[in-house]
Amino acid sequence: MKFQVSCSLSVLVGVASSHTIFTQLTAGGVTNGEKSEILTCIGVGIRIPSYDGPITNVNSNDIACNGGPNPTTPSSKIIDVQAGSTVKARWRHTQQSGSNDIIDAGHSGPVMAYLKKVSNAATDPGYGGGWFKISEAGLINAACANLMIISKAMGRKRSELIALHGAGSSGGAQFYMECAQINITGGTGAKSPATVSLPGAYKANDPGILVNIYSTPAISKYTIPAYLGGRKMLEVEDVFG
Repeated sequence: MKFQVSCSLSVLVGVASSHTIFTQLTAGGVTNGEKSEILTCIGVGIRIPSYDGPITNVNSNDIACNGGPNPTTPSSKIIDVQAGSTVKARWRHTQQSGSNDIIDAGHSGPVMAYLKKVSNAATDPGYGGGWFKISEAGLINAACANLMIISKAMGRKRSELIALHGAGSSGGAQFYMECAQINITGGTGAKSPATVSLPGAYKANDPGILVNIYSTPAISKYTIPAYLGGRKMLEVEDVFG
C-alpha cells in the first residue's frame, strides 16, 4: 500500500531571502541520495522544486506539495521505511547549498507531522483529503523534523515550513513544503483516524498563521496551526494494514 507522510515544520523567518527546500529523507539511519562523502544526489524520492520560494495562498493546491510558481521535478523512487524507525527531513537553503546552509539559525516555530495514505506515491499529487496529524511541537528552533514512523502502507512525506516574519497581515505567511514518497512496512492497520484536506486544513486568518511575531503577548499565546489541543497523538502503528 502507499502512504503520504507530511512532516510539517513551521519556522519564524527573519529575512525574506531565507528560503529553504526539503531535499533529502533520512530513514532508519540511511540518507537517500547520499552516495559518498563527496557525492550527494538530492530529490531522491522527493519532488523538489526548481526554486526555493514560498507558497502564500493557503487555498491553493500548491499548499500540499509545492509546485505552481515553484515547478517540481518528479521522482520514480519510493523510499522504504520500517515501522518504528525514525525519519528525518533534511532541509537546504537552495538545491546547491551544503549542510551548513539550511535556514537562519534564529528561526523558530511549531513543528508538525502528517501522514496520508495514497494508491500510488510516485504519481499522487498530494492535494485533497486524507491527511492526519501524528505529531506537533510548539515554538522551537529547528531546521529539520524527526518523527517516528509506526505504520504499514505506502505514500508520501510532506515537510512544511511556515515563515511568519511578514505574517502580521493576511497572506503574509510564507509556506515551504515538499512531499517525499515512502513505503511503510509493519503495523496493525486497525484504526482509521479523522483526516483533514490540503488545501483546507489552514485558513489565512488562523491565529497560528495571521500573527505578529514581534508582539510578546501574541507569541506567549501562540497557537500551532491545526492544533491538536493537547489530545493524545494517534499511534500510527494502528493505522492502515
